[in-house]
Amino acid sequence: MPINPDLKLNTKMFDEKVEQVPIRQGFGEGLLEAGEKNMQVVGLCADLTESTKMNLFADKFPNRFIQVGVAEQNLASVASGLAAMGKIPFISSYAMFSPGRNWEQIRTTICYNNRPVKIVGSHAGISVGPDGGTHQAIEDITITRVLPRMVVLSPCDAIEAKKATLVSVDTGTPVYLRLAREKTPIMTTVVTPFELGKAQIFWQSTKPQVGIVATGALLHKALVAAKELEEKGTEVEVMNLTTIKPLDEKAIIEFAKNTGKIITVEEHQIRGGMGSAVAECLVKNFPVPMEFIGVDDQFGQSGTPEELIEYYGMGTNSIIQAVNKILKR
Repeated sequence: MPINPDLKLNTKMFDEKVEQVPIRQGFGEGLLEAGEKNMQVVGLCADLTESTKMNLFADKFPNRFIQVGVAEQNLASVASGLAAMGKIPFISSYAMFSPGRNWEQIRTTICYNNRPVKIVGSHAGISVGPDGGTHQAIEDITITRVLPRMVVLSPCDAIEAKKATLVSVDTGTPVYLRLAREKTPIMTTVVTPFELGKAQIFWQSTKPQVGIVATGALLHKALVAAKELEEKGTEVEVMNLTTIKPLDEKAIIEFAKNTGKIITVEEHQIRGGMGSAVAECLVKNFPVPMEFIGVDDQFGQSGTPEELIEYYGMGTNSIIQAVNKILKR
């Protein structure tokens, strides 16, 4: 099985009963550990403490936690002020509200002033499910990666989310951490290497015909697609792109040269998202045929997470179809 042995990944990721944990749980555990290690770490939330798993930090460090309430603009501005005084604030809410509702405050009070505030957008993507289109953030990568000084991270599972949270503490920059709500298969392990700004090849091939670049929870569906394709004689490679900004351009260019064709997979609008970032890199360095898996210029709607993933063409079969389509080009 061509799982990259150097990354010490979860060898049971394809099992029917693979362990599944909400990605946001990893953030909660990571923030708690960060708070234990660094007294300057503080937490602020917009009335969604348990939903975003910031309650783990709030319960342990009540004197370093501020409940702002349903006031996302204040959430960002207060955090900027705390950062100006030497604190390292983490602010959490649903991604639709932060960075969605308070984007201008993030832009002007945080990024413009280069304050090291960490914006945690939970419940991102359409897999929020029954909450519907108003609560499904599928534009958040676009509006954060466009901001100067902002680091954008989209971890694939709870273990990686914990590592990303801990790494965020020391960047000295604004950071956007994108988290999914639903339980997600565990693909990595505690010993899997993690480095901000570095992409990783999770699924290898001796003679790859297509390269799949995936981010966030949909990485698992990309890996399942790769396994099924290989069983049918089509060799692909799968890259996990956790750091969307700063982009690992060197790795992406090498990946394109090695595979010759690229498919990007994300639970986000196709336009302006991770796929656009990859395309921007390749069009000026090594243009190759590309296909994009994501939401195609639509809003979300109510439904179960799996129903919505399939309806918007982001499931395993859609990835396989995209591979077969690009092979004909």
